[in-house]
Amino acid sequence: MVATAETAPPPRRLDDVPGWFPVLDQTLFNWFLDRQESAGMRGDLLEVGVYMGKSAIFLGRHLRDGEGFTVCDLFGGDAPDDANRAESTKSYSALTRQAFEENYLSFHDALPRVLQGPSSMVPDEVPPRSCRFVHIDGSHLYEHVHGDIGAAHDLLLPGGIVVLDDFRSEHTPGVSVAAWEAVLNRGLRPICLSTQKLYGTWGDPEPVQEELLAMVEGREDCHLSVQQAAGHRIVRLKSKGMQAPPFPPSRHADAPEPAAAAIPAQPIRRPADPPKRAAVPRSRTRKLAADLLPPVVTRAIRKARNR
Repeated sequence: MVATAETAPPPRRLDDVPGWFPVLDQTLFNWFLDRQESAGMRGDLLEVGVYMGKSAIFLGRHLRDGEGFTVCDLFGGDAPDDANRAESTKSYSALTRQAFEENYLSFHDALPRVLQGPSSMVPDEVPPRSCRFVHIDGSHLYEHVHGDIGAAHDLLLPGGIVVLDDFRSEHTPGVSVAAWEAVLNRGLRPICLSTQKLYGTWGDPEPVQEELLAMVEGREDCHLSVQQAAGHRIVRLKSKGMQAPPFPPSRHADAPEPAAAAIPAQPIRRPADPPKRAAVPRSRTRKLAADLLPPVVTRAIRKARNR
């Protein structure tokens, strides 16, 4: 039986949490957040679209005293329109708020602030200019992503980072259009691209890019290329066997392994005995010959027949 959100055992490690959070992006999240913290930058964290909580759990480790962390997701609730409802039903039918919260609390002592509903509610719930890092991984529909990017612009502090997921996936053209529209027409400045996410800022990207390039050039597990497009320097990164950054195990790490379901023993089937040949009744002539002929002649006839 395939484990569902209701039957899956609690996660022992971050990798046990279902979701899409590549090692390269884990490394980049760490780098951007560590850089902010080293520079003394303070601000809240925001994630739009959490699925089972994998990246939210990762972000929560960077939450410091006095900072807030807000997550927003439908969690199977009412969608604002038919297209979003169909998208949620098709891609996230197994997602529940309970599953997210149980996964998150496996690694942290307290939940973030959870907004259950469409991402359009975020601007009314999160103060403007309060966030240093915003991860947008919600709806793939253009109208919703366009709104999420606009909200990120208003919520980010100067120099804050926005991360747009699925900006280049073949099944998410709405995200691609909204992301590059923001770059071309709404002032978003790309810092770098991973295979799955666009990292950007509405501030000056050059100082961040220079530090990022210096970090990447010192690694052998990351492919780097730099291109120019529409007046923007585009830094492209790709993992080359990169290992995930260390992450503490969950509170369930030392729990006993769940017992495997017993498989009932099957009875041993012995091969059936070959069917016995039915006895062929003697013909009257053969019986008469056996009765009348001398035994010596009878044995000679049988011996000749068996050759």
